[in-house]
Amino acid sequence: MIGFLNSFKQPKPFYMIFFIEAWERFGFYGMQAILVLYMIKNFNITDAQSFNIYSAFTALLYSLMSVGGYIGDNILGTKRTMVLGACTLTIGYFLLSLGRSDLFYYALGVIVVGNGLFKANPSSLLSKCYDAGDHRIDGAFTLYYMAINLGSFFSMLFVPVIAQKYGWGIGFRTCSIGLVIAIINYFVCYSWVKNIGSKAGMLPMNIKSLFLVIIGGIAVVFSSAWILQRLVVAHWLLFAIGCLVIVKFLYEIIRSSEAERSKMIVALVLILQAIVWWVMYQQMPTSLNFFAINNVEHSILGISINPLSFQALNPFWILVASPVLAALYNHFAKDGRDLSMPKKFALGMFLSSLGFLILVASKHFADANGIVSSWWLVVSYFFQSVGELLVSALGLAMVARLVPQRLMGFIMGAWFMTTAAAMVIGGFVASWTSVPSDMNVPVQTLPVYTHVFLQLGSVTFVISLLMMMLAPKLTRMMS
Repeated sequence: MIGFLNSFKQPKPFYMIFFIEAWERFGFYGMQAILVLYMIKNFNITDAQSFNIYSAFTALLYSLMSVGGYIGDNILGTKRTMVLGACTLTIGYFLLSLGRSDLFYYALGVIVVGNGLFKANPSSLLSKCYDAGDHRIDGAFTLYYMAINLGSFFSMLFVPVIAQKYGWGIGFRTCSIGLVIAIINYFVCYSWVKNIGSKAGMLPMNIKSLFLVIIGGIAVVFSSAWILQRLVVAHWLLFAIGCLVIVKFLYEIIRSSEAERSKMIVALVLILQAIVWWVMYQQMPTSLNFFAINNVEHSILGISINPLSFQALNPFWILVASPVLAALYNHFAKDGRDLSMPKKFALGMFLSSLGFLILVASKHFADANGIVSSWWLVVSYFFQSVGELLVSALGLAMVARLVPQRLMGFIMGAWFMTTAAAMVIGGFVASWTSVPSDMNVPVQTLPVYTHVFLQLGSVTFVISLLMMMLAPKLTRMMS
């Protein structure tokens, strides 16, 4: 119990960043919870088309995080870039709420720019609150990840219900409210982080630089809108951006000192491993979401559930497990018995694979109509969520621990770039579960979903075993 309470003892700026991130994620995940079904219902497109549009959109979101991290490090400063991103996201969600087909792709483009500016900078700011070797950092980033899921839990639970009852527009406007609260929270608590930030952020505001960033952002909005209507172009462009980020990463490894180089090689290996995990994560708003709609009973403990709200199981389990894992990290770190970062990654991959293999087993317990108990989904999300804490949450801590401060913003963005690559692959994998319009009976769709889940679970299981064998060598390189 003492270890649990000690995990919450963090520097004062941590709590301010925690709440900003929670409210921003409230808006983002509320939008994510309803966006795919919104496209299908409003634009009369197939499941596969909506999955591919959504995957290209999210890939663009994450591919621009390196740019946002660079702007935070070198141009505007971490804090200013973060606030500019939050304001831009607010505008994007409001444009979505208008429900106009001619504005839809431009609204997505605005969200792409806003998320790119925002996402890498709170975690970069948080990393600057800790000295090198501070044992609290794993626990801090686990609790920080809890903030992400605090916001996403409530938005995924309630935004689909609000959208169903009051319309899609009100659902998206609810998302924008989260950003407004995040911005207000920042200015109220600004004094807590006044002296923390990147070197650029400590200098007076350069109006010319701000103007150039805004002009560049507007150009990206129009480019994104054009690209999202041409998915082949989107995939090639994202591939090119990914290659550039990796080349830049390799260049920094080569020019680093020997002590830095081995740690950055470990970071690169773990980032590449995480691509596989992100492919599975992309199934939550796509194939897992539609599995819940088509083949899972829409109730838990006799309480009727909007099938879109099953996505809230992910942040629910994160909220439950985050403080426990943070306390365990702190407890074992003091005695030198904590698992190394590579072993945590491998364990996270293993648990995530179990999450999908459990759903494969569920088909043997389906009723005559092809409907499975919602408890299978509850257990599946539990394993996937704990796996997420060991991979995605600790990925931020991994970057903070292994990467030099001079590259923090860029490499934070590169970490999120793995998501961009995986989103394209994940959307492609999710499209395998798309069924013809005449195949709308649960007993027909069940084998389609479980076959894809079997492939995902099996491949990830093998990778987790390989990474566990490689973990000792990576651990030695870290130290």
